[in-house]
Amino acid sequence: MISTIERSTATSRVPKNLSTSDQRISAVAFPTALDWVAVAWQDDLLRGLAFGHASQRQARFTLARGLYRPGQFWRFPSIGQLADEPRWLRQLVSDLQRFAEGEPVEFTDVPLADDHLTRFGRRVVAACRAIRWGQVKTYGELAAACGSPGAARAVGSVMAKNRYPLIVPCHRVLAAGGALGGYSAPDGLRMKRRLLDMESAAIGVRGNVR
Repeated sequence: MISTIERSTATSRVPKNLSTSDQRISAVAFPTALDWVAVAWQDDLLRGLAFGHASQRQARFTLARGLYRPGQFWRFPSIGQLADEPRWLRQLVSDLQRFAEGEPVEFTDVPLADDHLTRFGRRVVAACRAIRWGQVKTYGELAAACGSPGAARAVGSVMAKNRYPLIVPCHRVLAAGGALGGYSAPDGLRMKRRLLDMESAAIGVRGNVR
């Protein structure tokens, strides 16, 4: 059965400009080799993704916290109830499971909601999505790739707020000199190193990854 979950804080804290339809999205959580993954979608667009969590509950909570303020409603079909959902969503679930197993899956065709991004943020996200499996760029290189050389710090800020880890592969973005930089997923830099090790060709590109 599809359940609707209301987070426990009063609805008065929901932003006033959100309509009832804006407050309801669909989401599904499922286990992978990278632990629990949860994805949220609405209006045929991916709204968010959380991964690397020890339990379904943790993945769902992190996804909710990263997207919306308390008081909004969620709809969570089970993994076996996706037959009537968009085909791209069903494919994404399958691809994420394969990716977690180490298969070189790309997510360039996944439709993303970008209404929360600035024009600069959209350019950064597009440039990051162009980094393929086994490749890496520094924050400075990514800034140059999106037409803003010298904006490495601003790129880092966009990446730190990335709602779509793995889909927008911010784990492939490194600090100057090949250092790992930051990563906000569970286990932080250990998870980033794990992903880069999985995409072993990336280590060959940057022998200085540490």
